[in-house]
Amino acid sequence: MTEKEIVETSEAEIAVHWQEEDYYHPSPQFIAQANMTDPSIYQRFSLDNFPNCFKEYADMLDWYEYWHTMLDTSDAPCWKWFVGGKINASYNCIDRHLAKNKNKTAIHFVPEPIEEKYEHITYQDLFVRVNEFAALLRDFCGLKAGDRVTLHMPMVPELPITMLACARLGVIHSQVFGGFSGTACADRIIDSGSHVLITMDAYYRSGSLIDHKKNADVAVEHAAKAGQKVDKVLVWQRYPGKNSSPTTMVEGRDYFVNGVLKDFYGARVEPVPMPAEAPLFLMYTSGTTGKPKGCQHSTGGYLAYVAGTSKYVQDIHPEDVYWCMADIGWITGHSYIVYGPLAICASSVIYEGVPTFPDAGRPWRIAQDLDVNIFHTAPTAIRALRKIGPDEPAKYNYHFKHMTTVGEPIEPEVWKWYHKEVGKGEAIIVDTWWQTETGGFLCSTLPALTPMKPGSAGPGMPGIHPIIFDEDGNILPQGAGKAGNICIQNPWPGAFQTIWGDRNRFVTNYYARYCKNPDSKDWRDWPYLTGDAAVEAKDGYYRILGRIDDVINVSGHRLGTKEIESAALVVPEVAEAAVVPVAHEIKGREPDLYIALKPGFSASDALAKKISDAICNEIGKIAKPRKVWIVRDMPKTRSGKIMRRVLGAISNRKDVGDVTTLANPDVVEEIQQMVK
Repeated sequence: MTEKEIVETSEAEIAVHWQEEDYYHPSPQFIAQANMTDPSIYQRFSLDNFPNCFKEYADMLDWYEYWHTMLDTSDAPCWKWFVGGKINASYNCIDRHLAKNKNKTAIHFVPEPIEEKYEHITYQDLFVRVNEFAALLRDFCGLKAGDRVTLHMPMVPELPITMLACARLGVIHSQVFGGFSGTACADRIIDSGSHVLITMDAYYRSGSLIDHKKNADVAVEHAAKAGQKVDKVLVWQRYPGKNSSPTTMVEGRDYFVNGVLKDFYGARVEPVPMPAEAPLFLMYTSGTTGKPKGCQHSTGGYLAYVAGTSKYVQDIHPEDVYWCMADIGWITGHSYIVYGPLAICASSVIYEGVPTFPDAGRPWRIAQDLDVNIFHTAPTAIRALRKIGPDEPAKYNYHFKHMTTVGEPIEPEVWKWYHKEVGKGEAIIVDTWWQTETGGFLCSTLPALTPMKPGSAGPGMPGIHPIIFDEDGNILPQGAGKAGNICIQNPWPGAFQTIWGDRNRFVTNYYARYCKNPDSKDWRDWPYLTGDAAVEAKDGYYRILGRIDDVINVSGHRLGTKEIESAALVVPEVAEAAVVPVAHEIKGREPDLYIALKPGFSASDALAKKISDAICNEIGKIAKPRKVWIVRDMPKTRSGKIMRRVLGAISNRKDVGDVTTLANPDVVEEIQQMVK
């Protein structure tokens, strides 16, 4: 093999082997009712009309004072939007809807236990509860605009109530995913400098009432060791008036919210007019290494972006029942369960538990009960439901007009199942691509304007202008058949402002790579590096191939793991696939492929060969797995994500690290024995 043959692509480039899928078009009925049917939106949001195009989104909100500067680039790349504007997120999500919609349901809460009744919280209820809790935060905790508060809460209505109460006061909230440990919560308390922790005594997960209060004790203790004192721990009760946690309360530090809330009955708190660029919340993303990064999101720009995208991409109308089955502990829940939908007066569903409890029919029963017609979830959940209950959707009488997929690329085979079985062939799908850092959607089809294509996120959103660079900053053109680093050429209002307390890390991680001039105040010199690999098809649709770090370099061929996983899912028996790189002394790396099967199928050498052959057929022999491991289940996080890091450690005979926080730690040992 000559050197020329070995090094086929540059570090950033990935040769893409799969074929583009056919278009799926929305029905005339969907188009007739859609919020956005005007194709000129792409022209209105073109680079020629940037940044003024985003006035359309900002005008969906109520402002105390209008802005004087649409986009301030003086501190590039820490962009400031709608400067001079004053706004309050809580007012925009609640108060302004009361005149016409106070009796409308804002939140449908579905508890995990089947015997518990659904709770329907109207906009008036929400107004009362948010005001009373805001008064408690202000007068009992002494919190004011600019202070930070850490929330460590599960999927209950008290979580959005807490967020909106903070927003009412201009207090910056930092919600930690409920499934995270007390130590992970402590890291975020320390970094944000919080003196107040808001938590819950217990919540349901897979049929068990889990003691959550114990995590608060761990968090406060760890934070104290690092010099960050938490003065008050506010504990919401899963069953008001009854303690559901065996962990004792600490005198003078811990307070049950309902006990204190009695003193604030009937309290009303005027929303604090906040500068548009004031931080609304911190959302921490944990990398595989290093301390978590606190993504700081603004008030005005962020709220405008999630309101606009909720209306036009999610296609939410006043009469719709909208269910985003994400967790509010992640950015998807902040943007598309709480702030976006409530800003446009939607009815938003919050479900406490796991989608497969007590069986895989649960989501479709909830959809039938509430007459949900817009459904939003992640490929992780879709694959799990396809694996455990492929025939369940057909048993229930619900009708989705619209479905969203978010969180990672969805394989074409899974997309088709989602469309045919869950959407009953009627619902349109938007396969959205975005990140914690971006606040809202970056690429997606607009449901009535651009056709769907399985496996493809679609074109850039109106006002979002992606560009793909190779390692040297050369642009990879449309239809080149090569993937590189996808970047966004221009700022947008939903993007995070900085990493809390670490501007240098912000610039280095997200902007330095392709910056044309570090001294420039011109946004054109500062493309945003997403860290994802992508390919742009001839039609301008983008296909995301996963994180740049997930690329496997085999003999100089850089292969996207998502491409190999998608090829494996073409085999009908396969429910889930995960690819990890294994060190090889000649090739550098080669792929190991882990497979979980659908119910009713069992592992065999013949099936493993069939899967391996499918990859060779779909991609080429270069992608042939070293080994196909058929496992009972994949190691997964509490949120259902496959832990490829753990599988990679097993394949490379390395230490798997702490797996006790996984949803199914027993599977790890089982796979280790198999691979040994």
